[in-house]
Amino acid sequence: MKIPKRLQPLVDDGMIDEVLVQLMSGKEAQVYVVRCGEEVRCAKVFKEAKQRSFKQAVQYQEGRKERNSRRSRAMAKKTRYGQKEQEQAWLNAEVDALYRLASAGVRVPEPHGFVDGVLLMEMISDAEGNVAPRLDEVTLTPEQAVTYYAKVIQDVVKMLCAGLIHGDLSEFNVLVDASGPVIIDLPQAVDAAGNNSAAAMLYRDVDNMRNYFGQFAPEILNTEYGREMWALYESGELHPDSKLTGHFDADTHIANVDELMEVIDDAKEEEADRLARMRDEDDDGEIPQPY
Repeated sequence: MKIPKRLQPLVDDGMIDEVLVQLMSGKEAQVYVVRCGEEVRCAKVFKEAKQRSFKQAVQYQEGRKERNSRRSRAMAKKTRYGQKEQEQAWLNAEVDALYRLASAGVRVPEPHGFVDGVLLMEMISDAEGNVAPRLDEVTLTPEQAVTYYAKVIQDVVKMLCAGLIHGDLSEFNVLVDASGPVIIDLPQAVDAAGNNSAAAMLYRDVDNMRNYFGQFAPEILNTEYGREMWALYESGELHPDSKLTGHFDADTHIANVDELMEVIDDAKEEEADRLARMRDEDDDGEIPQPY
C-alpha cells in the first residue's frame, strides 16, 4: 500500500521496512500493520490535537508530573510553546504507561519506540497469527467470561499498584489473543495518587468490564471489585497479588457531630492557652520557646 506521510520518516530511517495495511482509524489515532525486519508490528499514528475527538484531556492529565519548571509554567499559561509541550506530554503518556505497565506484569502490547508522534509496538495476534480481535467482537462462553473477567481485574489491580488507572477501559480497548485479554489504548492513563477523579474513573473502568462480561455470566454483575480495590489502595493494603473477594460493604457509620465539635473546641482551648503562656513569658523578658 502507499506509505502514509507520517510513516515515511520511519521508513527512511529503516525503522519500518514495509507498510502492510491500515488496521483501524479511531478518535485519537490511526493504526497500521507494518513489517520491521522479520517481525510484524503495529504503528500507531496519533492525530494532531485539532483532529482528535477526545475532548477531556485536562481531566485526565490532572496529577501528571512535569519535571521541567519552564515547560510546566508554559503549559499552565497555555502559551504557544506550552500548548506544544502539553501536546507532546499527552502523546508521551501512552509510551510511558506501556513501559511502566509491562514492567508491572500487566498484559499490554510491548512498545518498540516512539518517533514524531508514531508509536511502534507489538502486534497482538490470535492463535492463527492474525490480528487479534477486540473483546466486543468475541462471543464468550460463561466459563470464558468468568476467566477473562478475573484476568482483567487482576491486571487493573497491577495497574493501580503501579500508580495508574486506564481511564477509558471498555470492551473496545481490550484485545483477545490465544492467552486471553490484552489491554490497549493508554494515552489518557490517569495518575492514581494525583488525580481527584481517580476513584471515579477506576469505578467506571471496572463497572464497564463487569457489565460487559456479565452479559455472558450474570453472576459477575453482583461483584464490586472497583470499590474494594480502591479501599485497599487508599489504606496501603493493595498488592499486585492481592486476593479480592468481589464484595464491598460501604461505611455507613454516621459521624458524631457533638463529639467532633468537642475535639475542635478542646484544640482551640489548648492553642489559646499556649499563646497566653507565650505572651506571659515575653512580658517577663524571657525568650519564648517553640511549642
